[in-house]
Amino acid sequence: MNSTDTPQAPQPVEGDRRRWFALAIVMTAAFMDLVDVTIVNIAIPSIRRDEGATFSQIQWITAGYALAFAAGLVTGGRLGDIHGRKRVFLIGIGGFTLASALCGFAVNPEMLVASRILQGAMAALMVPQVLSIVHATFPPHERGKVFGLFGAIVGLGAVSGPLLGALLTEWNLFGLEWRPIFLINLPVGIAGLVLGSRFITESKAPRALKLDLVGVALVTLGLLMLIYPLTRGRELGWPLWGYVSMAGALVVFGALVAYERVKGARDGSPLIELSLFKVKSFAAGIAVQTVFGVGLGVFFLVWTLYMQEGLGWSALRAGLTGVPFSVAVSAAAGMSVQLLVPRYGRKVLQAGALVMAAGVLLYIWESERYGMGITSWQMALPLVVMGVGMGLIVAPLTDAVLSEVPREHAGSASGLINTVQQMGNALGLGLVSVVFFGVIDERLAPAEVGPAFADGFQHALGYVAAVMGAIFLLMFALPKRPAQHVEGAGEAPVAVEKERELVA
Repeated sequence: MNSTDTPQAPQPVEGDRRRWFALAIVMTAAFMDLVDVTIVNIAIPSIRRDEGATFSQIQWITAGYALAFAAGLVTGGRLGDIHGRKRVFLIGIGGFTLASALCGFAVNPEMLVASRILQGAMAALMVPQVLSIVHATFPPHERGKVFGLFGAIVGLGAVSGPLLGALLTEWNLFGLEWRPIFLINLPVGIAGLVLGSRFITESKAPRALKLDLVGVALVTLGLLMLIYPLTRGRELGWPLWGYVSMAGALVVFGALVAYERVKGARDGSPLIELSLFKVKSFAAGIAVQTVFGVGLGVFFLVWTLYMQEGLGWSALRAGLTGVPFSVAVSAAAGMSVQLLVPRYGRKVLQAGALVMAAGVLLYIWESERYGMGITSWQMALPLVVMGVGMGLIVAPLTDAVLSEVPREHAGSASGLINTVQQMGNALGLGLVSVVFFGVIDERLAPAEVGPAFADGFQHALGYVAAVMGAIFLLMFALPKRPAQHVEGAGEAPVAVEKERELVA
């Protein structure tokens, strides 16, 4: 998945001004994807009320996107290497725009879920091309400046996503209620499609790996067999077929490992490079990324429902309440990479896990102490503590996981890291049925809804705190001081991973 130009593709030319237009286009597309991750969460309660969506359906509105993105990510990168990154990027941004329109005009929850899955699949085509195009467009000595700009985009996306979602929901433009959160992508996507076809230079990889569609199918099937029963089980009374499906998922994952071993021996292009798991730090890092994704998937959906459904806050108030968290994440992430990790290494990441756990426990205590009268200002302290902890983890984690991976596998390894984090996120969203809705009675009087959601929030956050404790222990397998990589090895997937984590 690394970016290397074909002989027929032009080499990056420093004096070519078109490359800055291309950069603006791909950065806008990346921003659109990043904001879309967070903008939906804040509107979930409005969607549930307006469309009469069930709890399992609102889980799938977010989980479906994450699952489709995760399943198609590596394949999307390889399609760009094989068929041309510009071509696949344009297909991705066009499909993402179309899927956004389908989301905005969805006539029922089922159509919205299906459109969100399509949107995630199109993001899987679009996102991997972004920094690959940068590699093909900019000379090596300019890429540091470009990646710095991407860092600014991450911070902007982290803050603007929830606020934009809250404002668009509150404004109820043209009586469309929550729908503008998706429709806003239409003019941006159309502009990106038109300008991208003109200004982006085509490039391919000279030795692109083959597609592993069977591997993608097995991963997707296994996750569906695991997540679908989790989201529907509570509503259906936990039927026997659900347990059979979840057990069968383990069989499918076993078949995946066996197939990938054969695939790797046959043509050297498996979806999952199994030899990477012989590197202890990588195997532990994959576990950290997966578990971290589970924790984030649980927290963000439950947090939104707690504030709006439980406390009765408006979408705007909920969005503004989250600003201290986003700012803390961005600030701590920058400090972690630039100042702390070079000096203290792995201890910074472990401190981040403990700090985030402390913030979660503080949040539980405040929620219990202040009850239904809790204010945004009272939430600010635990949110800042949690944000600092998350920032200390997300920015340096990928480099720590990759530090002992052989250079020739850096692209595959970083793509896999991104994939499992998104899969963990989808699994966490599925687990919301168990850790949150599972402790809330289905038939509540209006006066009972708030206290029930507050109790469910505290219960779910207990699991998030336990997740942080597990991450702290897993991090002992990471290198004490991550080694420096050879320039260019896996940069694009790593940077994309950092972007998405920061706003997950």
